[in-house]
Amino acid sequence: MKRNKTKWYSRMQPAELDALAAKFDREIDFAETKPLTPTIRKQEQRARRKKPGRPPVGLGAEKLRISMEKGLLKQVDAYAQAHGLSRSDLIAQSLRKVLKAG
Repeated sequence: MKRNKTKWYSRMQPAELDALAAKFDREIDFAETKPLTPTIRKQEQRARRKKPGRPPVGLGAEKLRISMEKGLLKQVDAYAQAHGLSRSDLIAQSLRKVLKAG
């Protein structure tokens, strides 16, 4: 199997980069353009959204910085891994139980 021996742009000489970019340095004729397909239109709208990413759950998420004894943290991580949870999920579930019981 042949490998494509493309050069990295960072390793090219300025003249080589100019030669590659020359095809893009021209005016685009309106006759060359075409309307967006519905799929591409949806992709563009998604890219233009102000808040891309995962939808918020409840009121959204807040990052916390807390201190925890290292031995306890190791136990938390081991328990979370054994039960297929993330550390954050385990802590959130634990806090919900404490608040519900209180």
